[in-house]
Amino acid sequence: MSRFRHFIAIDWSGAKGERHRSIALATCSLGDDAPTLAAPPAKGWSREDVLHLLKHDLPDSTLVGLDLGTSLAFADCGAFFPGWSRSPPDAKALWRLVEECCAEDDHLAASSFVAHPELREYFHHGAQMGTHYRCDGAEHRNGRLRITEHAQRAVGCRPHSNFKLVGNGQVGKASLTGMRVLHRLAGTLPVWPFDADPGTGSLVVEMYTAIPALAVGGKASATKIRSYEDLNKALTHPAIGSWPVAGAGPISDHASDALLTAAWLRRAASREELWRPVGLTEEIARTEGWTFGVT
Repeated sequence: MSRFRHFIAIDWSGAKGERHRSIALATCSLGDDAPTLAAPPAKGWSREDVLHLLKHDLPDSTLVGLDLGTSLAFADCGAFFPGWSRSPPDAKALWRLVEECCAEDDHLAASSFVAHPELREYFHHGAQMGTHYRCDGAEHRNGRLRITEHAQRAVGCRPHSNFKLVGNGQVGKASLTGMRVLHRLAGTLPVWPFDADPGTGSLVVEMYTAIPALAVGGKASATKIRSYEDLNKALTHPAIGSWPVAGAGPISDHASDALLTAAWLRRAASREELWRPVGLTEEIARTEGWTFGVT
């Protein structure tokens, strides 16, 4: 039995601007009731809206899944930014650095971080690939990957490097903006595995929405769900065991990702092996973190 009573999945966005229709937030509680989408403000959620909810408006004992990378690759090169004298020693110091660099960026953006004259050389920006985008340990064609992202590949996912800021599948911008949120949650809401599960209260985990889609028979090449019919087929799959949601026809993949992930978290939270993945050492927990659902 899970100690959590409520489950929230947030499909995130690193896009420019204040409000984003691509941010979706779905909730469910214990049992098998269908998950529901939280109604956004008229022009969509802002990142500040989500931060406020996480800090002040969570129901008791909520497990929150954030669809973003909570850190950058570290283990492959022994540093987030090898060769840079100010490279942070761990993920929380990285979050603080992102916040400090982006203090003047509105809407929890991270534009100043990737434009930093030294840091920009570690990222892939459109036609420009930074001179340090790869290091000796980065053999994957999509750039440097964390240990958890190699584990994602082993179960059929197709992760991209969080240093990649361009192209299909990139999550770098979303991850960096999310790090500003994680920094601001310090002392109010623990983030696993950087913080130990206190055993009571609410907790944040990193999610990859392809994992629930694969759990219900999706294919690595096509894990996005864009119709209510396909969503309800996934929700009622034995791996999820949820009632279907009301609706027919097209649905945005942001909404379907959040709905399916919330329902999946409800079942996955009680699986002890997901909290003790083989590759999660103390060092990895401190520096790179982990994606919940990858063993």
